[in-house]
Amino acid sequence: MKSDIQIARETPLKKIKDVAESIGISREDVQNYGPYMAKIPVKLIDEEKVKQSNLILVTAITATKAGIGKTTVVIGLALGLNKIGKKAIVALREPSLGPVFGMKGGAAGGGYAQVLPMENINLHFTGDFHAITSAHNTISALLDNYVFRVQGSADELKEILWKRVLDVNDRSLRYIVTGLGPGNGVPLEAGFDITAASELMAILCLSRDENDLRRRIENILLGYKRSGDPFTVKDLGVAGAITVLLKDAIAPNLVQTTENTAAFVHGGPFANIAHGCNSVLATKMAMTHSDYVVTEAGFGADLGAEKFLNIKCRKSGLRPKLSVIVVTVQGLKMHGGTPENLIREPDLAGLKKGLLNLEKHLENLANFGQTVVVAFNKYHFDTEEEIDTVRRFCEEKGVSFAVNEAFTDGGEGAVELAKAVVKAIEEKPSKEIVFTYDDDDSIETKLTKIATGIYGARDVVLGEKAVKKLKLITGTPLEKMPVCIAKTQYSFSADPKEYGIAKDFRLKINDLVINQGSEFIVAIAGEMMRMPGLPADPQAKRIDIVDGKVEGLS
Repeated sequence: MKSDIQIARETPLKKIKDVAESIGISREDVQNYGPYMAKIPVKLIDEEKVKQSNLILVTAITATKAGIGKTTVVIGLALGLNKIGKKAIVALREPSLGPVFGMKGGAAGGGYAQVLPMENINLHFTGDFHAITSAHNTISALLDNYVFRVQGSADELKEILWKRVLDVNDRSLRYIVTGLGPGNGVPLEAGFDITAASELMAILCLSRDENDLRRRIENILLGYKRSGDPFTVKDLGVAGAITVLLKDAIAPNLVQTTENTAAFVHGGPFANIAHGCNSVLATKMAMTHSDYVVTEAGFGADLGAEKFLNIKCRKSGLRPKLSVIVVTVQGLKMHGGTPENLIREPDLAGLKKGLLNLEKHLENLANFGQTVVVAFNKYHFDTEEEIDTVRRFCEEKGVSFAVNEAFTDGGEGAVELAKAVVKAIEEKPSKEIVFTYDDDDSIETKLTKIATGIYGARDVVLGEKAVKKLKLITGTPLEKMPVCIAKTQYSFSADPKEYGIAKDFRLKINDLVINQGSEFIVAIAGEMMRMPGLPADPQAKRIDIVDGKVEGLS
């Protein structure tokens, strides 16, 4: 089998203006970033056309170190839909350089189901991540300057909530001290999150237009004054400058697939530490120009899908017609207790036990009102007996099942899945979303409803920091906001080693992060860090440039 990067290089690419024209976007509206990438202006979104399009959410069973291949399925499904005569577009998140050079590697799909040019997309792309990093840290510099200038006065801040960001996995920057040395500012405890966790990333992904972007930036809560009053970016007087830094980043990015169909790739919040969905603008742009749009939500359905439905859909009015859950034999076996070094070997007992994880996700999505199709992401070592075992399980649950082979066969390998998806949408589309909690619920109630209803916890316990932040939230408009739980992707619980399903555990929330601009409260569960570290064997060791060509990104 050829590597992802070999396949990408052998795929003849169309000029991006031709790709745009194929979906009804005029060449004059295409803002080129080289011959194969472009920005598309927000003004082209047509809300009436959005209402007529079919949005398909792709999620997965709980993540394992074996991988699931969700992005490959997303792209493959769109290719399959086009193969059966439907007009379909992909809407995806942008990769973060942290995981690209850390554990995950590239994040543009795989095999014959990729978005291209994958080297550019996996690296600097159109500069959106850099723009967000620069804008975020410009706020940090201006805030530090303000603190330095007003020290000792009535305008002094008693508490600062804003941290810095960097698009690198760097654990040494999680907790730092700034302002050391004479004349260099006021010494303060500080730290870095990864750019994907920046509130500006969430703001970019949830904004309706440039005016909404500006409004949200103004509302970012930076800290509290001595008087107890909140201090925001609007108070700092720099919202205009920060909006200017994001004026190009707000426009969705257009690229193409391995079969030259259009794909919008825009925004990149992680689902384990943020809300895990591509931008609302990219989703609506795709829906404006296509009958079917396939999008994803990060990691398992307990994280990405929960946040997609409870946050993105709640705030944007978007409603998926269908959800797809991706499963693999390897992932199910790991959830069934099969040792990682044996997951490619036959183990029906482990497979059947692992199906309990799928069952819990199916139950959760049904509670949201979602119709579900299970996509079996096939690998060459999977046996027919294993595939039939999963198929029979789905039949018993009354859920549609289809095998996906897009990795090896592109759109042809996803025709079975595409037909199952179209059939489900035509015969039994998803109902109106039943949100897990109401806007008027308290923050504790919202957290408890997610923990007990989605994860299977007994209750929620708030740590000292979380209790302190809760006092700042209670009785204010902040209490009406959705909650976004930052939690390990490897388990329903906060324990990354607890595979399968988890029951009767206590979910400890150690801190609450007030994202007043993006309009949700981030709850830090367990030992979750918003700045990841690097693994013992980083992917960076395998990335190189040889004769002018990048290697090791797949």
